[in-house]
Amino acid sequence: MNTPVPVLMYHAVADAPAKETYGLSVSPAAFAEQMAVLAERGLTPVTTAELGASWRSGGRSPLPARPVLITFDDGYEGVHRHALPVLAAHGFSSTLFVSTGWLRGAHDEGGALDTMLDWDQVRELASAGTEIGGHTHSHPQMDQIDDARLRFETEHCRDVVAGELGEVPGSFAYPYGYSSRRVRETVRAAGFAQSFAVGNGLARPAQGPYAIERLTVRRRTGIEEFTRIVEGRAIRRTFAGDRVLTKGYAAVRRTRRAAALLRETAGPRG
Repeated sequence: MNTPVPVLMYHAVADAPAKETYGLSVSPAAFAEQMAVLAERGLTPVTTAELGASWRSGGRSPLPARPVLITFDDGYEGVHRHALPVLAAHGFSSTLFVSTGWLRGAHDEGGALDTMLDWDQVRELASAGTEIGGHTHSHPQMDQIDDARLRFETEHCRDVVAGELGEVPGSFAYPYGYSSRRVRETVRAAGFAQSFAVGNGLARPAQGPYAIERLTVRRRTGIEEFTRIVEGRAIRRTFAGDRVLTKGYAAVRRTRRAAALLRETAGPRG
């Protein structure tokens, strides 16, 4: 039950992604090679809902011997075009966290960084066994917005997914990985059973259900590095640079939020 679990975080899967998504993208060939590594090493993908249910049950809903999670953020079209056939060939499950205001269709409010899925494609992914989770409506930095918008971004995303798919999403992921106690409490109040950050560490029950860590898979992630991280080797060394940046930026973000709160409480000056 307490065995650490690798949770892989993907974004775009494309040969020629937009400049803004390039660093966090993977090519279709790289994605196929990475999925072959999981199969060759006997790892079994599960969804975020299955992970959360197992941890909440205290092991009464056991995970496979070597679980791994495959997650996609935002909702890029290549998840349907390129990733789905590979996942289907291996019989792998996955989780897609969608920013509902970025997807093509009735709820599209613009702002997407690349070509996005439409709702028919999301339904096809769900029918193929992909769990669909929430990722806000317009992809804001959740710890930097006020309470009213925070509730809207969380609850509207939930409601749009439920309306389009006929099922309320149970899992959530924070855009950019940013959260705070206030953000996590809002996500929990919206009815999500578990939520995922980044952290670049293996997922453990001790992290709690609303701060589960994931491992970033990037354009530059070579197959040897990928193999190490899914086997839980050299995680701290691999992501040491990310941790330094994260700690420094966290202090900056706290200062920005504190300044915003002062402005909000001060109100307009007459």
